[in-house]
Amino acid sequence: MTTNEAFTEQRARAVLAAAAGRSAESAELLALGENAVFALGETVVRVGRDPELLVRAEHELRVATWLEKEGVPAVRAAEPEPRLVDGHPVTFWRRLPPAVRPAGAADLAWLLRLVHALPAPPFALAGRDLLGGIERWLRYAGDAVPREDAAFLRARRDDLAAALPGLTPRLEPGPVHGDALPRNVHIGPEGPLLVDLETFASDLREHDLVVMALSRDRYGLPEEEYEAFCRTYGWDVREWDGCAVLRAARETASCAWVSQHAPGNPAAREEFLRRVASLRDADPAVRWHPF
Repeated sequence: MTTNEAFTEQRARAVLAAAAGRSAESAELLALGENAVFALGETVVRVGRDPELLVRAEHELRVATWLEKEGVPAVRAAEPEPRLVDGHPVTFWRRLPPAVRPAGAADLAWLLRLVHALPAPPFALAGRDLLGGIERWLRYAGDAVPREDAAFLRARRDDLAAALPGLTPRLEPGPVHGDALPRNVHIGPEGPLLVDLETFASDLREHDLVVMALSRDRYGLPEEEYEAFCRTYGWDVREWDGCAVLRAARETASCAWVSQHAPGNPAAREEFLRRVASLRDADPAVRWHPF
């Protein structure tokens, strides 16, 4: 195998089989994006798209170990270090029990209060590089998205990258989840816990709150859910004068993220075009479809 092969389910299964030392045919595919995520027995295995994700896999495992020591409910690692298999980082996690109910906005807010109360960890946490993946995602997209749209997103990224350092936070900066959405919360028999720890960073706490404001505006999160989130956390980030800039950065990254799925996926390309058009038109009311 070579790492320039397309990252398909079949490719990921072959890497999984090599890492696990047995057939991966019975493994259940849970997600396929930058990582392919499989359930294999009592373990969940994440197979990264390319070697660039190795550093992020190492980071995620360090965060998981730290959160366990701090007593924060979160997914736990089954192995402390990633493996690099045929150019793909592979990590092993303890499989969670079945969810007892869907996660809600208030569950997420409760967990964020725990995370935002943490002191700095015993290792370096970089800032939340919200815009850093854009170039990689557009590269994955290649000719599947219009060249002028890719150029528009790059220019928008550069403008926002220049504006972000000038924001004055309302909250004390520190550890953040970085991709704070209910989909990254699992409700097990013992209550809510965090999953998907690869975007953990040390930055403006507002990063974790803008995500839900954007969910309300772009993805149709019900108003009562958003109000429950703000009530549980204790503050509405929309009161902050830096909210619009941070939201625009999140929108730009979310738009570019979809582009990587456009090759061979017409629905992803259509959603990418919808998102780009709404950003060009500066229309915050256009609904985006989760992808």
